[in-house]
Amino acid sequence: MTAIHPKITEVLTGTFKVPAAEILSESTMDSLEMDSLAVAEFAVIIKETLGVTADSDKLYKDATLADITAYIDAAVGSAAEATVPVSNTR
Repeated sequence: MTAIHPKITEVLTGTFKVPAAEILSESTMDSLEMDSLAVAEFAVIIKETLGVTADSDKLYKDATLADITAYIDAAVGSAAEATVPVSNTR
């Protein structure tokens, strides 16, 4: 898992009181008993903390935490690449 995984774990354990032992790469939001409202709130928290728009469609209940981590990691990487200034000097 990437550096994003600990942040996801922190949000799930701190905000949603999911036991850390249940947060596995193959866990889904559904298996963690996250209803649609909780998934939507999770998406808002991810946006606020990581600056990534992770709509609940991307966090659908069948997605594993590995899938979600990969999606967020790619979005964070894309955002970083988009903000890197490009020099026109040679």
